[in-house]
Amino acid sequence: MLNVTVWNENRHEQQNEKVRSVYPNGIHGAISNFLKEDHHVTTATLDDPEHGLSEEVLNNTDVLLWWGHIAHEEVSDEIVERIHNRVLDGMGLIVLHSAHFSKIFKKLMGTGCDLKWREADEKERLWVVDPSHPIADGLGEKIELEKEEMYGEHFDIPAPDELVFLSWFEGGEVFRSGCTYKRGQGKIFYFRPGHETYPTYYNEEIQRVIQNAVVWSAPTKRPKPVYGNAKPLEAITAK
Repeated sequence: MLNVTVWNENRHEQQNEKVRSVYPNGIHGAISNFLKEDHHVTTATLDDPEHGLSEEVLNNTDVLLWWGHIAHEEVSDEIVERIHNRVLDGMGLIVLHSAHFSKIFKKLMGTGCDLKWREADEKERLWVVDPSHPIADGLGEKIELEKEEMYGEHFDIPAPDELVFLSWFEGGEVFRSGCTYKRGQGKIFYFRPGHETYPTYYNEEIQRVIQNAVVWSAPTKRPKPVYGNAKPLEAITAK
């Protein structure tokens, strides 16, 4: 059983009745609800002290899920640095939907992470382009969402280590919707669906992807690499 922390800025749910009607317990509540069957799950939000991400919380987190949208700039740089260090040390990070613009994702990617977008209640079809990947386990060849926000290329990110999902939208755009990265000892998964006014996180196939991603991104059970000046393992014969 993994220790999972689900972080959500939790602003739309407070300000928008439509969002509140879809996610009455917050997006973090909806996600934690289906993860808690298999993991020890805690939630944290922007307005919690230290955004709910104290050193103690992060040090006890195997995988952190992150959802943000309208308040990226309100996230403390100190907390971002704290998360960044934990990822490099091995903590898994799952970045959801509009969190592509979060401080932590941009810091880890080293790029602007911008894209095209449109809200038009259009169909999204997520094609599984790496069917052998553990994150795609248990899925068919595609996931269809009746209504979602469109994200379109070009997506200003580094080339993914692995591309698991490629989306097509009714309006014609495509998008790299499931991207994996490794930074230091940590594994990162960006997953595109999840606009706040649609019930995407209640979709069982979307839940399956996130459940798989949590397991995939969990830290490996090995000692942390040792850096710096090293003594020789064998005797060195003077030349």
